[in-house]
Amino acid sequence: MKVDKIGRLAAGVLAVALVTASCSSERSGTDGVSEGTGSDGGGAAASKAFGTLPSPCGPGDAKGKTDQGITDDAITIGFGDDRGFSAAPGLSKEMGDAVAAMIDWCNQQGGINGRKIKGNQYDAAYMQSAKVMQEACKQDFMLVGQGFAMDEAAEQYRVACKLPTVAGYTVGPNSSMGPMKYEAVPYPVDLMNIGGLRLAEKLFPDFKDKTDILQSTSPAVSTGNNKIASAMKDIGVKRVDCGVRLNDKGESSYMPFAEKIKDCGAKVLWSSDSPDPGQFSLLESIERAGAEPKYVFESTWYSPLVSKWNTSGAGDNLHIGMIFQPLENADKVPAVKQYVDAVNAKKGKIAMLGMQATSSFLLWAQSAQKCGSDLTRQCVINELSKVHEWTGGGLHAPTDPGNNKPASCSLMVKLNKTTFEQVMPKNAGEFECGPEFVVKTDPKTWGAKLNDDRISTKFLTGDVIKPQSS
Repeated sequence: MKVDKIGRLAAGVLAVALVTASCSSERSGTDGVSEGTGSDGGGAAASKAFGTLPSPCGPGDAKGKTDQGITDDAITIGFGDDRGFSAAPGLSKEMGDAVAAMIDWCNQQGGINGRKIKGNQYDAAYMQSAKVMQEACKQDFMLVGQGFAMDEAAEQYRVACKLPTVAGYTVGPNSSMGPMKYEAVPYPVDLMNIGGLRLAEKLFPDFKDKTDILQSTSPAVSTGNNKIASAMKDIGVKRVDCGVRLNDKGESSYMPFAEKIKDCGAKVLWSSDSPDPGQFSLLESIERAGAEPKYVFESTWYSPLVSKWNTSGAGDNLHIGMIFQPLENADKVPAVKQYVDAVNAKKGKIAMLGMQATSSFLLWAQSAQKCGSDLTRQCVINELSKVHEWTGGGLHAPTDPGNNKPASCSLMVKLNKTTFEQVMPKNAGEFECGPEFVVKTDPKTWGAKLNDDRISTKFLTGDVIKPQSS
């Protein structure tokens, strides 16, 4: 929903999923296999393109048992999420739903060069990522579009068995910077997209001198806030300090904090926290106190949970910087509509992280298609390493998967009662971009030791698959 996992989006993915997960989980208690149903796919499945991206799927005569998981007529990939986590049923379910839908979409066109895709769907259930990875190591060609919140616990097994991945998102620092890892929407530890801050500079005249960061007792939120505070300092924001630090487990009353915010004169508030009842109570208390700050919050706030809550309008000043096209732009951005149609055809869950998984599937499929009959892990990695501008057919701003670098673009949406609408740039489907949208982060915040190739050294071995120039 990484938008933006992970690095920052990924850090917020679990938190937002914990509060938005519901009984929508369709998990049967065992992992599944997806081979495509041949169903109509709501019109999206028969398409020869995905948005602006020519379809990488179609008939062909590729043959040969070229690598693990490859036969004359099939390619076996692994994918999945944490939908079976008992504390939050349906956690990141939209990711598995998206990849299952895209497998159908591709197979209905003939697969990859004629080889149909078989998907092993895994449920890491939050605490079982290591077990899932060991299963995938035995049978899958690659992992594609998956999102496991505890991927750091599985990374040593993935690297040891030389299993490449085009992840939907990564969370742990050693996973996000791991060898044989690509993502459609990278969030590396050493670079950060600050598009939300840059757009706030343009939107709000008081941003440079009247902004504060809402602090929290949560270590994860504090880490995110520290990165934002450093970025704000680098771009010349002189923060006011209202002294607001919220208990992550909730407060008996939020009015004292609202009064502090009003008294200190903050005109813009930033939060790295994710939406929950306590956060909603704070915004409602701020409104009752008569303060009227603008809010610039993380992309985890782009959620139906938030829009459904805002019937009173207490969140009407909420602004969110995003690198994904909002779902509200589906009538103007073909790729977004195709994503929605494909997942709806399988009665799956629609959410931003689903678009992220969809983009990673397409990135993998394009690279695999270019390998023809010689479909090996080495060949796919070679092709992935060459991709330096990627939008998933228009789902998101351009990223650089080959170099593990984030987008240098953003757009801003604003909440208006129960509807999100794009406010910058004004034209739906467009982004604002520039090199100033990406900053280097403090190595003290990385959580990983990197080599000269920006690869984590923690689990690195001498025989990992590295890109080879042709």
